[in-house]
Amino acid sequence: MTTPPGAIDSSAPQPARVSAVGRLGGVLFSPKATFEDIAAKPGFVLPLAIIVVLTLAIVTVFGQRVGWRSFMEQQFAKSPQTANLSADEKEQRMSTAVKIAPIIAYVQAVIGAPIAALIIGAVLMGVFNLIAGARVSFAQALSVVSYSWVPGIIAGVIGLILLFVKSPDTIDLEHLVASDVGSFLSGDSPKWLMSLCTSLNVFTFWTLALMGIGFSAASPKKVSIGKGITIVVVCWAIFVLAKVGWVGAFS
Repeated sequence: MTTPPGAIDSSAPQPARVSAVGRLGGVLFSPKATFEDIAAKPGFVLPLAIIVVLTLAIVTVFGQRVGWRSFMEQQFAKSPQTANLSADEKEQRMSTAVKIAPIIAYVQAVIGAPIAALIIGAVLMGVFNLIAGARVSFAQALSVVSYSWVPGIIAGVIGLILLFVKSPDTIDLEHLVASDVGSFLSGDSPKWLMSLCTSLNVFTFWTLALMGIGFSAASPKKVSIGKGITIVVVCWAIFVLAKVGWVGAFS
């Protein structure tokens, strides 16, 4: 029996789908094909869940091995607002900060990545659809953003290992993995410069490239890989400049 013109032949072999776990490795070793599969069948839960669990593990281990008092002492030493405080005032603020810091860290660990993925996915979906004429759905955009963060998972695993092998007094939570230029600046560098250099991160650049490939795969007729990466990098650069400007204005 022949299939009528325009009808879908259900007997025709369908392309094999990549599992959620397979996609984690696929975006690293065959990103174009993997993101094409992600665009065809969006999914974002697994990478976000791994990031949340990994961040919780880092926060927990940091609290046990280094301690939040040590972290806050580093922050106080960098802040000009605490330089002129008396010993009693500084200790009072320190006690409060040590109690609040882990609470904030755990809350950020749970909701930080999901909220960031939602915002970035929505913004990039709008940019690609308006500027490039793409027809990317929100589910596709959210999935591309989530799986493009796999390099961040690698950085998190390295950071967790370093928490166990490095001496506690040498650990800097803000630069746990020395993969950004800010890791090599002195502690008294201007805050705007530190903010800029911290953004220049190897894993960030890797993520931006994957994100561009992902949006190209979601709309290949409208967005080439080069165009996709360019749009993502420009959006990231605008964000970084805004962040650096804000830090420079209020530091």
